[in-house]
Amino acid sequence: MTNLATAADATTGRRAAPPARRQGRARGLPTPLLFCGPFVVIFAAMYIAPIVYAAVSSLFVVRRSGLGLTPPTKVFDPAGNYAQAFGDKDFTASLGRVALFGVVQVPVMLALALGLALLIDSRSARGKGFFRLTGFLPYAVPGVSAALVWSFMYSPQSSPINHALEPLGLRVPFFDGGAVLWSVANIVTWAWTGYNMIIIYAALQSIPAEVLEAAKMDGASALRTAWSIKIPAVRGAIVLTAVFSIIGSAQLFNEPTVLQPVSGGAVSSTFTPIMSAQAAVAAGNYPYAAAQSVILAVLVGVVSLVFFRLTNRGGTA
Repeated sequence: MTNLATAADATTGRRAAPPARRQGRARGLPTPLLFCGPFVVIFAAMYIAPIVYAAVSSLFVVRRSGLGLTPPTKVFDPAGNYAQAFGDKDFTASLGRVALFGVVQVPVMLALALGLALLIDSRSARGKGFFRLTGFLPYAVPGVSAALVWSFMYSPQSSPINHALEPLGLRVPFFDGGAVLWSVANIVTWAWTGYNMIIIYAALQSIPAEVLEAAKMDGASALRTAWSIKIPAVRGAIVLTAVFSIIGSAQLFNEPTVLQPVSGGAVSSTFTPIMSAQAAVAAGNYPYAAAQSVILAVLVGVVSLVFFRLTNRGGTA
């Protein structure tokens, strides 16, 4: 029977696959779907659906008539909320404020994170575990709790920093108009430098020891090794932390919101784009808040894409 089956397959030019293998492949087909299914469902429900809902809601304008005796109505006007947003001086000022925040704070924070990671990774460093832990601890503190502590340190009435500087006749104006943004940046830098340091430090651990040993045998100093070998090797980690930091800057909300009651009016309800959208929600204008959110999301996406293009171009040059 076996010879007849083999001859039949040779005559027809087809080769029969083992039944067991076919059955195994058939059973294995749904496995990736079973593993990916929960993630896809949660991602669609928690991310895709709200984004689509916000985009659709932004196409309607809330119209109120009379003295508020009649409920407001929604009218389809695709450009109405977006025209209002770009004409809103408070909202455009918040976009510019966050852009300035990102341009200054992100490079400073990443430079500090890179410097700390290089110091801990150096051969002469002692107590590496202790410094990794202490550097990461600020990130472990909840953002709202950290902002509350810093609001106490910034407060004109209770600031221990200004009390310590009083004998010298000095005072730090934490909540002055030009300084309040950098007071917020100080909190964010304190909280996130250690987190980025850990990512960069982990990338430094992947550098082959043979490469570092060869550089040492060639007479390269520690500074030369860091500049020519270590920093180029962790370029991917630096780009990753930069993109995360750009997105985080656009989402600035907790710190200025906590500082707002003690800022003496320096931090307004529209200090950042998300705070501006939250103010629109509090006023009951949900479509306008959705339009502000869509504008912010598109701008962040464009900036991230341009940053990726520029960094990739620099890597291929």
